[in-house]
Amino acid sequence: MPEPRLPLWEVFIRPRNGLAHRHVGSLHAADAAMALLAARDVYTRRGEGRSIWVVPTSAIQASDPDDKDAFFDPADDKVYRQPTHYRVPDDVGDM
Repeated sequence: MPEPRLPLWEVFIRPRNGLAHRHVGSLHAADAAMALLAARDVYTRRGEGRSIWVVPTSAIQASDPDDKDAFFDPADDKVYRQPTHYRVPDDVGDM
């Protein structure tokens, strides 16, 4: 009988205040508290982390790379989304 697998967690670390968190890897842990401890031990051995986020992989919703063209359509046919579509009245000063 195969051993049950622990949930997979994605780990994000912010190296310094003012910077964004970045994805550094994944790990298996039983719960969020254990995932935080494991992430600290695995990904911040040299004290490079200021903040750690752990997110269950199952909670991440992602787009399908095969749908790239339709999902990221620039909508060039929708001219009302372009600022050049609108005329600014002359009595409006600087914008």
